[in-house]
Amino acid sequence: SMGWKCAEYEMKGVPLRVECGPRDLENGQCVIVRRTDREKVIVKLEDLEQAVAEQLVVVQQQELLALIDKLNKKADIHGILVQLPLPKHIDETAVINAIIPEKDVDAFHPVNVGKIMTGDYDFLPCTPAGVMCLLKHYNIDPAGKECVVVGRSNIVGKPQAMLLLHANGTVTICHSKTKDLKEKCLTADILVVAIGKADFITGDMVKEGAVVIDVGINRKSDGKLTGDVDFASVEPKASYITPVPGGAGPMTITMLLKNTVKAAEIKGE
Repeated sequence: SMGWKCAEYEMKGVPLRVECGPRDLENGQCVIVRRTDREKVIVKLEDLEQAVAEQLVVVQQQELLALIDKLNKKADIHGILVQLPLPKHIDETAVINAIIPEKDVDAFHPVNVGKIMTGDYDFLPCTPAGVMCLLKHYNIDPAGKECVVVGRSNIVGKPQAMLLLHANGTVTICHSKTKDLKEKCLTADILVVAIGKADFITGDMVKEGAVVIDVGINRKSDGKLTGDVDFASVEPKASYITPVPGGAGPMTITMLLKNTVKAAEIKGE
């Protein structure tokens, strides 16, 4: 699919090595992100006593903050990502703010968010960056185009709007309080949807020839995955449309790895 093809292209030349196998994985030494046997990225975790993911089940906030502080100070750790959402007893904002900006490969820290606003950034949030990479890969230039972003989250909607604006698009942000959402969507040359509602955007909300990027991922009652866009009704009208899965998802993973490599490069390593 278009997401995996673009992800493979973007990772060409990125200095990542395959350094572990199934036994290493069982011992907690590495993480494998894979779609098929031919598409895999293996990232070695250096001498961490316990995986953060395992600790989150029982960890208290101060313990998590102490771990982040430890990783902040480790010279051989270049990127830190805390998987959200966190358990209710942990303050997500405090955790995000605890990661030093130069290791914040999710680009959620207020310093990095501010840099995105000004356009002078080191890291970009992974999903919006992946969307922009997809547009570039398929020679879709937002400049002068009507760009509609449905969703206003800090993770996708808001930064996505800023990146499209930096690319000289004319940007409209829509959300749950937007009046006449259908009419707004129908103006879009480029429509990016990230609201977490299965098959919400239908064919009658999209104009002929629009580029539609579906960031949502939802599990239906039958267990199948679907996006926020009703692919069957929208695909015949769109000039380009991303599938779910296999569209924006692979790009999110790719951008995270690129951010981590860039963090190491900034340190001169």
